[in-house]
Amino acid sequence: MLSVEEVGLFFKDVQILHSVSFHIDEKEIVALVGANGAGKSTMINAISGINHPQQGEIKYMDERIDQKPSHFIVEKGIIQVPEGRRVFPSLSVLENLEMGSFSSRAKKKRKEVLKEVFDLFPILKERRNQAGGTLSGGEQQMLVIGRALMALPNLLMLDEPSLGLAPIIVANIFKVISTINSQGTTILLVEQNVEHTLEMANRGYVLENGSVVMEGTGNALLHDPHVKEAYLGI
Repeated sequence: MLSVEEVGLFFKDVQILHSVSFHIDEKEIVALVGANGAGKSTMINAISGINHPQQGEIKYMDERIDQKPSHFIVEKGIIQVPEGRRVFPSLSVLENLEMGSFSSRAKKKRKEVLKEVFDLFPILKERRNQAGGTLSGGEQQMLVIGRALMALPNLLMLDEPSLGLAPIIVANIFKVISTINSQGTTILLVEQNVEHTLEMANRGYVLENGSVVMEGTGNALLHDPHVKEAYLGI
């Protein structure tokens, strides 16, 4: 579905990504894990068209997208949930959700998908007229995931969805991600929370200093000695 081939990306004279390669098949959950500063967000932003790599290629369904603008990529069904939530604080919950469905392909199904989002996140239905900025951190994370679902993703990319949330909320967010995947949406999960992520991922890649240093099934990586020592403190 998506292939990243030898991608290198620079900010001015500093190289952030070094020959990064990985792939995602349809209906998989693929994890991209690593420490803060490893290049995970830079990589996901490159797929979204926010950053354009100077080396290598990114292909979606065999079509090259690495030099395409973000609005083109969204129309293809590649949707990102950004790090740090980034709700529209003065807009209502409903208005935030509607902001996710402005592409031509999503507009046609806005009412139908809104009902599905409210079924997935009942608290958002209860608070549909409340300003997005007044929600709790966990509720805001539900809101931005709901907003992404309004865009009808084929590939949903989540950047640090557990960041700053209480453990019970994190468990709920990961359960929702698993549900979304079971309904047919392919997931790229970018996370520092290595244990939760690898437990649910079909496959994973470990990014260190802008390079992929390990890959394998989620279970294999979870039990790898290097991953245990570097990321799980075992």
